[in-house]
Amino acid sequence: MTRNGDSDGRRRPRAATDAEPVRRSVEVEYWVVDDDGELASPRGLLDATDGVEREFVEPLVEVKTTPCATPQALHDELTARLDAVLRRADELGKNLVPLATPLHADEIPEHDSDRTRVQNQTLGESFAYVRHCAGTHVHVEQWPGHETDQLNALTALDPALALVNSSPYYRGERVAPGARSDLYRRRAYADFERQGRLWPYLDDTEEWTRRVESCYESFTAAARDAGVDPATVESCFDRESAVWTPVQLRESFPTVEWRSPDAALPRDVLRLANTVAGVVGHVREADVRIGNGSGRITDTELVLPAFDAVRDYVNAAIYDGLTADSLCDYLDRMGFAVDAYAPTTRAFEKQTLSLSEVRERRLEHAETLEEDVRRTRAVAERP
Repeated sequence: MTRNGDSDGRRRPRAATDAEPVRRSVEVEYWVVDDDGELASPRGLLDATDGVEREFVEPLVEVKTTPCATPQALHDELTARLDAVLRRADELGKNLVPLATPLHADEIPEHDSDRTRVQNQTLGESFAYVRHCAGTHVHVEQWPGHETDQLNALTALDPALALVNSSPYYRGERVAPGARSDLYRRRAYADFERQGRLWPYLDDTEEWTRRVESCYESFTAAARDAGVDPATVESCFDRESAVWTPVQLRESFPTVEWRSPDAALPRDVLRLANTVAGVVGHVREADVRIGNGSGRITDTELVLPAFDAVRDYVNAAIYDGLTADSLCDYLDRMGFAVDAYAPTTRAFEKQTLSLSEVRERRLEHAETLEEDVRRTRAVAERP
């Protein structure tokens, strides 16, 4: 099978429909380091431009866009905001690192808040895994009457996380090509059956509501058992914000949200987000069904593989990455230009990293981010 071609002669669907564009937005987290490669505070960066926020751990900063109707609009907004943050960072002797983990760090300080205290007390030592994770969230506008198909389509696309795996390390030790996904899905929420994992396809949105309610009840019960004051839990979490799953229906935007991708270079984030938005938006004119085969997308239909197959592809995405030919073939059939991606996790070959190597690699990837932003903005500005 040839990548980006069709082994059975089918044509690829349009990236976007001729109907009203489906809007999309992204949120990307980056580690902040000083000029020595040491983790640092984002202080001074948060007012560099719109859409910049701190995260619950000190050395992370998030850059987010507004909902954008076209790939070009998303490109322009994300790169402009990143450019502004990077310029401010340069003035302050700071750098942004586009990696899913900090490679090595024994302790990562948190911002003190009731919300983090509740999670620490409820999850216990497992919550430490979350502190080492930096990711990308992709939002695609919900389309009335198609929400279930959109969520199911996004669930089937979850294995595409392999396209932007960016770090294989946790505390300096190699874990997996998708270390962040391993930390979230296998470790942080290991004691919570529904949290952190990909949920099966939906029959309708009412089923989503029931799942969220059940998840919220389990979390609040665990918090109560851990000695957390119920009033504090209620003040910090509603039903939506107490759910940590890779694919979600978000009532507050409203969007379908994909939380699986790693922090990555903007060119890859943009390519990934726009492809996902195109596929998820395709449900408006395509026949969407769950088949027994391996899944495919054409101009007229979107066939989702059985959920067990999706789960197998996800495991391959985390633990094998793009070395898994079956995964690459699947992503190709679902509309992704697999060969256009070069996940940075593949650049790390050693089993362990020393602290001096970690600092050096952070700065190398920070420089790559700056070059990527300059290059993509320059291409967009050519007459």
